Amino acid sequence: MSKPYTLQSSPFIVPTTDGKLIEEHFGLASTGESHLSIAHMVAPPGWSEPFQTPEFDEYTYVIRGKKQFNIAGEIVILEAGQSIKINKNTRIQYANPFEEACEYLAICIPAFAPGTVHREEAE
Repeated sequence: MSKPYTLQSSPFIVPTTDGKLIEEHFGLASTGESHLSIAHMVAPPGWSEPFQTPEFDEYTYVIRGKKQFNIAGEIVILEAGQSIKINKNTRIQYANPFEEACEYLAICIPAFAPGTVHREEAE
């Protein structure tokens, strides 16, 4: 008989070239689930990525440090203990221009997929 739960102890480590740690616990890459993804991330100081306009809602909860969001031209800074929901089809840029690493959880509904994030070319 199968168990009525799934314990995740070996998340998928997403390969990156920018120093950011991405551990997907549930989602397309780790468990094949398409309805949501949950990832633990650590963005190093000075990290940023290009603007994107995802086809999914993204929730972020900051565990430690700070994270900067450029949401359709408005700068929002989250600190430890704060969370935010970014609605799908919103142009956004994520960054950590601060001196401390930022550790956070990201939940995407439906699941994150490279083909649905629509990252712009880096400037």
